[in-house]
Amino acid sequence: MEENLKILAHVALILDGNGRWAKKRGLPRQLGHKKGCETVEQIVEDAARLGIRYLTVYGFSTENWKRPAEEVGALMQLFRYYTKRLLKIAKANNVRVRMIGERSRFAPDIVEGIDSLERETKDNTGLTFVIAVNYGSRDEITRAVKKVMEDVKAGRITEEEMTESRFASYLDTAGIPDPDLLIRTSGELRLSNYLLWQLAYSELYVTDCLWPDFNKEELLEAIRQYNKRERRFGGVSQTEKK
Repeated sequence: MEENLKILAHVALILDGNGRWAKKRGLPRQLGHKKGCETVEQIVEDAARLGIRYLTVYGFSTENWKRPAEEVGALMQLFRYYTKRLLKIAKANNVRVRMIGERSRFAPDIVEGIDSLERETKDNTGLTFVIAVNYGSRDEITRAVKKVMEDVKAGRITEEEMTESRFASYLDTAGIPDPDLLIRTSGELRLSNYLLWQLAYSELYVTDCLWPDFNKEELLEAIRQYNKRERRFGGVSQTEKK
């Protein structure tokens, strides 16, 4: 990685500020989302070249269905367009794509696009790009608990066998390491029902930069700040031990 910075295994992103970016320019919100998608494309390439192994973005939350129907419709059209675009980018950069969230609510052609994207990139060995779509962490945990209950009822698992790592295997992110760093753009200071289990000990970085303006230098600055911190995971820092 550039500047001899420590390589992060997993960076998670909350892409905030598309609407505000458009409003500042007197443009429709949909154009802010379109520009935001273009930024995602570039950051995927940048992250892959920097050596980051996993990049997870919050694409569409379970709460986003509450937005005006016109905006939701425009977002669905963007999904249709960018699942095809993303396939080209993934192939060019050896990127594996994985979707988390409850996809069954989407139109059949969008679900097929998501399934195809995962299927055609599954053997790529570079960056794993994880997109959270129709995702909400409480919904994810609730679905996981239901699966656990089904397995207990069927005798596939006992109470004694349930551990944190075993429970994590029931989550949408099974097999993916927890994020080292969460980046949120546009200055908002909340998690927005995103990866609540997985972010338990992640470092948080908030920037006032609106997502459509986010770039490689912004990503590097977040990584620089991460490199200045000491992760303790509930323990005592090396400085305090002295």
